[in-house]
Amino acid sequence: MTANNPGHTQMFQVDDPYAHAAPYQAAPVPAGSRLGWKALLSGIVLRPADTFLRMRDHAVWGPALIVTFLYGLLAIFGFDQAREEVLNATLSSIVPYVLMTGAGFVLGGLILGAVTHTLARQLGGDGAWQPTVGLSMLIMSLTDAPRLLFALFLGGENGLVQIIGWLTWLAAGALFTLMVSRSHDLPWPKALGASAIQLVALLSLIKLGTL
Repeated sequence: MTANNPGHTQMFQVDDPYAHAAPYQAAPVPAGSRLGWKALLSGIVLRPADTFLRMRDHAVWGPALIVTFLYGLLAIFGFDQAREEVLNATLSSIVPYVLMTGAGFVLGGLILGAVTHTLARQLGGDGAWQPTVGLSMLIMSLTDAPRLLFALFLGGENGLVQIIGWLTWLAAGALFTLMVSRSHDLPWPKALGASAIQLVALLSLIKLGTL
């Protein structure tokens, strides 16, 4: 019957050009060119989504280390007890103390950033560790700057400073989630989960003046 009905045979022999095509996969969005330090810092605050996507394949060690170290030098004056100890000490003892604090914040930022990167990879992320760690250090320092500014004059346990600490901590959570999502191609719940340990550490050690 098939041989006597060529039209019928032709209908079943039409090749579908997409029959053997590979399943559709969205092409990864390419990262842009490296941003200068001024554009990077302002971009994290003003254009975080585009900045994180553009810098996902670029290390930011220079800005991250410098900004975090400078932040650490000033952070000690945002805690009441530590500030009193520093102001009552001699200059020869203040300098090493302040420098060690700055170095401690850098080390802590490196460790917390590495933890965030490791969790992101375990949750299926595909980002590089250098951009993730460096950007997380910048987020940690920049988001706490408003709280630190008020704490320098009002003290770390002041009510207004505590409120600002909560607000900037929420902003840090949003930025951490966005950064991990863009850097590791993760949905926001997983990105937030990867940032959870770092957020809890920042809340308990820095934001609310409980160091």
